[in-house]
Amino acid sequence: MRLEDKKAKEEYLAKLARARSTGSKINPDESLTDKMNRIQKAKGDLLFFVETYMSHYASAECAPFQLEFGYMVKNDPLFKGYAEWFRGAAKSVWVDIIIPLWLWINKEIYYFCIASNTQDRASDLLEDLRAEFEGNEMLIHDFGVQKSVGQWEKGHFVTQNGFIGRGFGMRQNIRGLRKAAQRPDYWAIDDLESRSTIQNSKMQDKYVDWIKAEVLPTMVGARRRFIGANNRFAPRMVQTILREQNPDWTWHLIPGYDPVTYKSAWPAMYSSQYWRQQEKDLTVPYAHSEYNHVPMAVGKIFKEEMISYGPLPELNLMNAIVSHWDIAYAGNSTSDYNAVKIWGRHKKDFWLIDCFVKQSKMKLAVEWMCVKQIEFQQMGLVIFWQYESQFWNDEVQRVISETESEYGVSLNLMSIKNGGQNKLFRMLSMHPYYQNGRIWVNELLKASPDYHVGKNQLLAVEPGMTEHDDSPDADQQAIVKLEMYTDSPEDTKDNKNSLPYSLGKMKRKYTW
Repeated sequence: MRLEDKKAKEEYLAKLARARSTGSKINPDESLTDKMNRIQKAKGDLLFFVETYMSHYASAECAPFQLEFGYMVKNDPLFKGYAEWFRGAAKSVWVDIIIPLWLWINKEIYYFCIASNTQDRASDLLEDLRAEFEGNEMLIHDFGVQKSVGQWEKGHFVTQNGFIGRGFGMRQNIRGLRKAAQRPDYWAIDDLESRSTIQNSKMQDKYVDWIKAEVLPTMVGARRRFIGANNRFAPRMVQTILREQNPDWTWHLIPGYDPVTYKSAWPAMYSSQYWRQQEKDLTVPYAHSEYNHVPMAVGKIFKEEMISYGPLPELNLMNAIVSHWDIAYAGNSTSDYNAVKIWGRHKKDFWLIDCFVKQSKMKLAVEWMCVKQIEFQQMGLVIFWQYESQFWNDEVQRVISETESEYGVSLNLMSIKNGGQNKLFRMLSMHPYYQNGRIWVNELLKASPDYHVGKNQLLAVEPGMTEHDDSPDADQQAIVKLEMYTDSPEDTKDNKNSLPYSLGKMKRKYTW
């Protein structure tokens, strides 16, 4: 036996052993009435079905979003859509195993096809379902033996009651797919893309064409369900293309947690502390990409390689230090970010000194500024705090006043106007500085989650962008103020006693 075949056999035997664990639930003394009542309840109650027949998969209590999706699929024989759930949400288990089996006991499915990036991968995924039909003793007890003596192979099996399961690789020829009068009535698309395939837009377009021109037309009956399962970890994916073309499909988008409160979408499986630790281990952008469907920006205009890092120059040698606060009010997972960026100009370069970038309430941002103000005062340095005048209201003033009083400091926040310029054009005005190596980042910020969130927003800047842009907007507002401070003779001297606001020559054509 080949090594691959031996490994595949061992994996399937392990799946069978897991499926057979349901045998302990069988009551040999139960009445026929009890059995029929159980079957009838399982047909209508998805949670009861899982607890009765699929408990070996239920390592934690079912999440509400999983049950909700299952009912949506069952109630719509023409269902088209995606389980766009976070990584680790059991997408494959539900789309490829639980929902098909639940439909099967309801006589709502007869020909199940699964497609993946390769036929081998699709066949591997299909093995879980085949093992349930062959080894799940509770299913066999209630619905009869299903393993057939005919077609019972990896990637293609037919049960005794005529249910068909087949696996296909993407773009495989499937025209005319049928068995006798049976044609597919449920397609699952799973594990379609990887980090390598998302770099090939032509291949993505071909995948979409295959789904629209080949997969969907194979279903011709009253039941034509199509379900994709994937989290969105890249800006452009097959599912994003399908969404643009089919906005009326069901896009069941489930992020893993609220990035502000850390409330978990599946608390029985993942705690708030788990998500905090994931952000710490992965860094915030990667955690949001894998678990909250916030794709990592690649950077079409502002690119990763344009960003320079280094040890921060001594702050008392800065021409000036300016911080801009881009104000946000709501503080929830869909709100804008409170972005406070502290920038300094050293000779001809601009340095990002520190930053706060969170979907938080204003209070937290002002507290951070007050702490920083105390730090700068203790160093004998002056920092100019500013905000955009259009965001000002009585609530902002109240929060600032209360927080300043609590910390015993005065921020002396200054109001500025953006001049009515287009925000995109304003942010793009920083591009020459990045290109020419005049933008530097304090190397200590590489460990800052706030910095990485802001960097991801910067890399996403481009015409038509839909991502948050609060951080790069704050960068531009601070940098344009620092442009007023030209290089001065003192900058070339080792003059550590000069205060930052006295260094440099202010361009008179600008007004505060």
